Amino acid sequence: MGDFNIHVCCPEKPLAKEFLRLIDYFNFVQYVTSLTHEQGHILDLVLAHGLPVSNLEVLENGISDHMAVLFDVVLSHAAVKSGAPRCKRRIFNPRTASRFSAFNNLCVPSSNTEELTSWFDSSCRAILDLVAPSKIVLPKPKPEPWFNDITRAARQECRKAEREWKKDKFHVSYQIWKDCWRNYQLTVKEAKREYLSDLILANRHNPRALFKTIDSVLKPPLPTCSDSSPEMCNRFLQFFIDKVSTARTRVSNTASDPSVHVPCSAVLNSFDTLSLALLKDVVRQTKPSGSPCDSLPPRFFQEVLPSVGASVLDIINSNLSSGVVPQQFKHAVVQPLIKKPGLDPDVLSSYRPISKLPFISKILEKVVHMQLKLFLDEHNILEVFQSGFKTMHSTESALLRVSNDILLANDSGDHMCLVLLDLTAAFDTVDHSILLTRLQHFVGIGGSALEWFRSYLADRTFCVSLGCSETRTAALSCGVPQGSILGPLLFSLYLLPLGSILRKHGIPFHCYADDCQIYVPLSKKDTFSLRPLLSCLGEIKTWMAQNFLKFNEKKTEVILFGPSGPCTFHPVVLGPLSPYLKLTVSNLGLKLDSDFKLDRQIGAVVKSSFFHLRQLAKIKPFLSHEHFETVIHAFVTSRLDYCNALYFGVSQSSIKPLQLVQNAAARLLTGTRKRGHITPTLASLHWLPIHFRVIFKILLFVFKSLNNLAPPYLSELIRPYTPARRLRSVDQSLLEVPRTKLRLRGDRAFSVPSPSLWNDLPLNIRQASSLPIFTALLKTHLYSLAFDSA
Repeated sequence: MGDFNIHVCCPEKPLAKEFLRLIDYFNFVQYVTSLTHEQGHILDLVLAHGLPVSNLEVLENGISDHMAVLFDVVLSHAAVKSGAPRCKRRIFNPRTASRFSAFNNLCVPSSNTEELTSWFDSSCRAILDLVAPSKIVLPKPKPEPWFNDITRAARQECRKAEREWKKDKFHVSYQIWKDCWRNYQLTVKEAKREYLSDLILANRHNPRALFKTIDSVLKPPLPTCSDSSPEMCNRFLQFFIDKVSTARTRVSNTASDPSVHVPCSAVLNSFDTLSLALLKDVVRQTKPSGSPCDSLPPRFFQEVLPSVGASVLDIINSNLSSGVVPQQFKHAVVQPLIKKPGLDPDVLSSYRPISKLPFISKILEKVVHMQLKLFLDEHNILEVFQSGFKTMHSTESALLRVSNDILLANDSGDHMCLVLLDLTAAFDTVDHSILLTRLQHFVGIGGSALEWFRSYLADRTFCVSLGCSETRTAALSCGVPQGSILGPLLFSLYLLPLGSILRKHGIPFHCYADDCQIYVPLSKKDTFSLRPLLSCLGEIKTWMAQNFLKFNEKKTEVILFGPSGPCTFHPVVLGPLSPYLKLTVSNLGLKLDSDFKLDRQIGAVVKSSFFHLRQLAKIKPFLSHEHFETVIHAFVTSRLDYCNALYFGVSQSSIKPLQLVQNAAARLLTGTRKRGHITPTLASLHWLPIHFRVIFKILLFVFKSLNNLAPPYLSELIRPYTPARRLRSVDQSLLEVPRTKLRLRGDRAFSVPSPSLWNDLPLNIRQASSLPIFTALLKTHLYSLAFDSA
C-alpha cells in the first residue's frame, strides 16, 4: 500500500497500462476506486493477494494534499480453543514396531473371509493395547516440521538467558541473551536447511510429491471448520446425503438403458491369488493413507508387514477366491476439507468430502485393479478417446489431439464448434445395478469375479468425522467409492456406451474422466448445419438421464473457431447452444481463445509462475544450489512446460512473457544481476529457452508415437514416409508430411508441422534406440541451435 504516483484511473496511458498489467501478472487486486489526491486521480493504492479487504473509505484529512485511505483486513491465525475436546490417540515410537513383532504370534483360525478379517483386526488392536496403549491427549498446534531436539535445546537456553537478564538487568546478561538468540536463529536455519534438503532428496524423482510437500511448507494450512461438535458433523452428513439424492432425483429415469449389449470376445471369470512376494511389492507401492478406523496405521503397517504378511495374504486370497468383500472394508470415514482459500468456512458447500478407506482394503483393490487393467488392455475394451486414469495418457495428449483436429478443419476452410460438457457429481450418482450390468455385458466379467464386484458395491457405508466427533453410520447406495483405487476405472467402464452414441452420429469427441469435449466441423456447403450435433446431444442427454447422470449447465461452454480468426459477427446460427457461447473457455487447465493465440493461457501461466518465484525466494537461503534448482523445476518449469506443444506457431511477442519468467527463475537461482546478460546464464544451467522447449516437446511426442509410447490417437497421426520406388531416403526414418493449405491467422499456423521438424533432425537422432538416448541427443542438438543463434 502507499503513494504509487501512477494514474491508475487512466488505464489508456502507457505507464498505467504497464503497471496494471504487472499487478495482474502477480495476481494482486487493487481496491481503491475513489480519487485520493486533491487535484484528482487515484495515486494511493491498496494491493492485496489472498487477503480480504473490506470497509475501504477515502477521507479528507486536512493535513496533506492526499486523502486518508482507511480499510479493514482480516488476518487469520491458528489457535487452540480453551476447553477443546480431549481425544484418544496411540503414541508410537521407534521401538513400537519391534515390540509388536515380538508379541505377534498370529495363527489363522478360520477360512471364512468375514471371520478372518474380524479376527485379524481384534488381534492387532489387542497387541497395540500392550505396546502402544491409547492415551487421552489435548489437541495442540503442530510445531514446525524442522523443529527438533537441537532447536528445542537452543530455544530453552535462549529463554533461560532472557530470564537472567530480566532478573539482574546487567549488560553482560543482555549480551549473553543476544548471543543465545543469535545461536538459536542459526540453529533453526540449519535445521530448516537439513529438513528441506532431505525432503527434496527423497522426492527428487517425483515432481508431484515434491511440489505437494514443499507447497505445504510454503503455504499456511487451509482453514478448517471451527465447530467440530457432533451437531456440525450431523449437518455435514445430511448435506452430503442431500447433495447426491438431489442430483439423482433431478434426473428422470423413466426408460430402460438403450445401450446395445455386444457379445464379449473374452470373459474374466475369476481373480488369481497372489504370493507373499507380490503382496510385499503391492504394499510398498501403495500410498500410506488409510482410515481412522484402521487397526494398524498405514505407515506402521508397512513397518510390521514381515510379521503380519502371512495373515494379510490369507485375508486377500480369501477375498479373491470367495468373491466376498468384508463389511469393514466397505466403511468410509469422510472428513470435510475446504475446496480452496478464500471460501467461507462457515458455508457447507465450501467443503468437499474427503473419503478415507481402510488401508488393507486399498491393498485388495490394488490387486484387483492390476488384474482387471491387464484384462482390459489385452482385449482393447477401454474407450480409445478416454484419456483419464490411463498410462501414457494425459491432459496434454488429449488437448494436442483435439487442437490438431480443430486446426486441420480450419485449414480446410471450415468452422469448428467445440462443446465442453461437464457432469454434476458424476462419480457420486453412478447406479450400482447398471454398473454391474455394464461389467457383465460390455466388459465380460462373470463367475466369482462378478460376484466380487457385486459384494464390493453392496452395503457400503460412511460416516463424517470432525476432530474427535463422529456421526452415525449412513448407507451409501450409489456412486463409485470415493478415495478408492478402483473407483476411477469403474467410472470409465460406466461411460463405455457414450462413445458408441457419438460414433453413431459421426461426432468427433474426447473424454477425460467426466469432462467431455465434442467438436463438429461446420461447412458452408451444409449451410453451417448443427443438426447432427443437436441430435447427438439430445440422445446423450436421454442416455445420461437413464443412467442417473446429469449435465452441469453452469460449466457447459461452447466456443467457435473460424478459419479467418475471431469474428464479432458469427455466420453460424448456434440455436439452443447460443447461451453457452464464449470467446474464451477453460479446457483441462488450458485457456482456449477463439483466435487460438493463447494469450489468456500465457498470461495465467506468467501470473502463477511469478507468484511461486516470490514464494520460493523465501526458502532459497536454506537450500543448496542443486536442491533449489530441483524445486524451481517442480514449481515453475513444470508450469512453463504444461501443454507447451500447443504454443507452436504462436507469435514471439506472445511467447516473450514466458521467456521472461524463465529468465527471472535463472536470475533467482544463480544470483545474476538484473541488467546482466541472461543467455550465458541459461547456457551454464543447460536450460533450453522457451521456443526450443516447445520444439522439444513436439519432437518428444513424435518419438513416443513412433515407438508405442504414446496414446493410439496420437500414433495414428504420424505416418512413416514410404517412397513409391527404392530411394536412399527409405532407411532415414523420415515421416510423411501432410498436404495442408497452411493459412495463417495472425502469427499462428493452422497445423503443427511436426513431420517437417522431425525430418530436419540429424539421422542419428531420428534412429535413436530408446527414449533416454533420444532425449539426450535431441537436447544437445537443440542447445547448439539455441545458443549458437544467440
